[in-house]
Amino acid sequence: MKVFQNNQLKLEQSVVTIGAFDGIHRGHQALIKKAKSQAELYKVPLVVYTFDPPPKVFFQNQPLLTSLPEKRRFLKELGVCYTVFASFDEVYASRGVQDFIDELSDVNPKEIWVGPGFNFAKGKSGTIADLDNAFKAYQHPAVKCPEGEVISSTRIRNLLQHKEVEKAYSLLGRNQYAVNHA
Repeated sequence: MKVFQNNQLKLEQSVVTIGAFDGIHRGHQALIKKAKSQAELYKVPLVVYTFDPPPKVFFQNQPLLTSLPEKRRFLKELGVCYTVFASFDEVYASRGVQDFIDELSDVNPKEIWVGPGFNFAKGKSGTIADLDNAFKAYQHPAVKCPEGEVISSTRIRNLLQHKEVEKAYSLLGRNQYAVNHA
């Protein structure tokens, strides 16, 4: 897997999935696997576009679920070809919708895959409709646990905060997990 910062990667074609991917939980894994299957169908590389740090960590001081080295390892294990780790700071957060779309144009996505509730750009003003106007964009459905609840990084953080570690591990889709309490 090759790693880039934002505005560095240029490709002739790709399939892109975008998200914070903090935790790379079972929902994230399903989204990445779907994008990977589409990339294989088109015979183009899979690009994961993510953020360092994740927006909730930056804006809300939420605990980081997955360190950068862990995130790299998990993405590599999922068969990702390229990962863009956008440096998330005040300047990046102030970018407009068109700035983000212009950057994505550099990797020429045949498809873009995002999770439920995905927004981007300043003030979360960009939506999947904006992506779909510029590219073919799809939203992967929410992944639920056996009890029927949506799997999310927020839910996993709450489980860990309440010492429900085994349940958090289950939602993460792995047996062992180290949480970085920054």
